[in-house]
Amino acid sequence: MMNILPLESVDALRVLRRKAAWIDEHRMTRASASLGHAPLDAVMGGGLMRGRLHELFAAEPTDNGSAAGFTAMLACLASQPGAPLFWLREETVERQGHLHAPGLAEIGIDPARLVLIVLPDPVALLRAAVDVVRCTSVGAAVIELWRNPRALDLTASRRLALAAETSGVTPLLLRADAQPGPSAAQTRWSIHAAPSTALEAGAPGGPAFMVELLRQRGRPGGGCWHLEWDRDRGCFREPPLSGAVVSDADQRSLAREAQRSAG
Repeated sequence: MMNILPLESVDALRVLRRKAAWIDEHRMTRASASLGHAPLDAVMGGGLMRGRLHELFAAEPTDNGSAAGFTAMLACLASQPGAPLFWLREETVERQGHLHAPGLAEIGIDPARLVLIVLPDPVALLRAAVDVVRCTSVGAAVIELWRNPRALDLTASRRLALAAETSGVTPLLLRADAQPGPSAAQTRWSIHAAPSTALEAGAPGGPAFMVELLRQRGRPGGGCWHLEWDRDRGCFREPPLSGAVVSDADQRSLAREAQRSAG
């Protein structure tokens, strides 16, 4: 037999549904970390989603340092204030170059927050990464792998993605000298070095990047942005006189021009 609700109950149910919708929308806003660059935030629906796996590639081997710097900045933005930042690296990556504590401090990241873990191979690194991401007290975790190890398959990325969704921790998969493959990542990025805007009296400006959003789950991908890091505000901004978004036809040529200028 069908139960018929009185009118008062129907009205109350509508109110509850509206409240639930508002809570869901508010939760999504809190779950996104604004990058400070309005056009890019809008493309991502409010910013970088926390508690999701994100994948970042150096566009060229010469961009490895820029990709690491950009990833460190994202980790800072995605993390809750004061929460520890974990950086897991393969020994092969560590031999290519060490993280520079004064450099982290220069871009506004307190090195005391950083926990560096160096592991001998991709299998050990990915196992440790899942354990780290499951810990709810972690702010964000950078997972740095060299090239395209067999251990990093779709199943491994799904483990990381599931751990992130459960804990709310944001893992950032940093790929050096690698090619994209099947992945459960929420977003995928390509990072180029770019020239910064000089300050008064010719003083060097903030770190700058040409970033390309290759894909994102549930939303349209594509787009290239010239970003500059604002250390004082702890966010990205659009450099003076640069375009916010570049058309698909011009993305490659603009990125190559920025790389030549940076060199």
